Amino acid sequence: MATASQARGHAGHSHHHHDNVYLTSTNKNDAGVRITRIGLYSNLCMAIAKGAGGYAFNSQSMIADAWHSLTDLASDILTLATVSWSLRPPTAKFPMGFGKVESLGSLGVSSMLLFGGVFMCMNSCTSLYAHFLLDPESAAALLEHGHSHGHSHGHSHGVAGEGPSLHAAWLAAGTVAVKEWLYHATMKVARERKSSVLASNAVHHRVDSLTGIVTLLAILGANFLQNAAWLDPVGGLLISLLVIRAGWSNTISALFELADRSIDNEVKRSIRRQALKGLTTVSEHHEIEIRDVSGVKSGQNYLVDLEVAVPSMWTVEDVRGVEEAVRTQVGAKVRGVRRVRVRFVPKDLESEEHFNEFIPGDVSPKTSPEPESEDDHDHGNGNGHHHKA
Repeated sequence: MATASQARGHAGHSHHHHDNVYLTSTNKNDAGVRITRIGLYSNLCMAIAKGAGGYAFNSQSMIADAWHSLTDLASDILTLATVSWSLRPPTAKFPMGFGKVESLGSLGVSSMLLFGGVFMCMNSCTSLYAHFLLDPESAAALLEHGHSHGHSHGHSHGVAGEGPSLHAAWLAAGTVAVKEWLYHATMKVARERKSSVLASNAVHHRVDSLTGIVTLLAILGANFLQNAAWLDPVGGLLISLLVIRAGWSNTISALFELADRSIDNEVKRSIRRQALKGLTTVSEHHEIEIRDVSGVKSGQNYLVDLEVAVPSMWTVEDVRGVEEAVRTQVGAKVRGVRRVRVRFVPKDLESEEHFNEFIPGDVSPKTSPEPESEDDHDHGNGNGHHHKA
């Protein structure tokens, strides 16, 4: 499923699912919720059917396509499983909230998909190697060893010269038909609602349909073209590369979230725009300047920091009114913002260097403080440096 910030990682499009209100809503009578849930259940059924069918009908491209369906299914399940937890309010033990729970889950699922895609890619490459570079007996031995678990129907998967069963084509055609129906049904609701989220969902159904067509062509080509059994592992290789790309993209995204990479520029611009609107409700707002917008993403939550310059003679009560106006506007208008922290600086001073609020890890000899007595030590300073009270 898709979200408002779509970053789908399949064929040229990336995906995040974390803001899809249709996926997480409990209002089952809503058309958007209904079609989104249908898409979720369809992904589940097709992932199972394609995986079982690919194994039963000896089709590597269909097994790879099953992993492709699993990429969407896993993200949807992750969203449903973590959304309530990640939105829990902060506590004394977890003052930054629980958004990282979702990031950890995303890392686990995306890593699983990445390694699954690599495994399918290796299988396809092994089959292609056997088809083109080995004699039939050696190829059969190699591939039989790779599938030593056997098969109840008595045939070995992937033996050079043995292509997928034609029955797999019916399953592939069925998945294409279902995905095309989902595309049109979802796009219809998206146009009625003018919903970019549902429109992105619809486009992804279309992309999955095109992937299914690749699978279908590989199966048909392997059955009807002479000496073309190699087409099936080629299809499996292409699809496995899409799965690897999706898994890699989502793994990197989850790692960046866990490493507290800054929010992207689009979100920063949106926060700045809404903060400026909030300032219009403050008297003498022309005296206020927003100098910096920063923050991190924690799951589906944005934790925002603003640096605001005000006249140096303003009182604490004055700046409290500014902070309240900014927090109210940004929190209400920028989806995902869960915390807005405002740092006030004197307007008559030039903008200070970024990160100047961080305590340096070492002190140069020129500025090293004089030795302090034991009474001067700040025992709560965990960085090992002392300062006078």
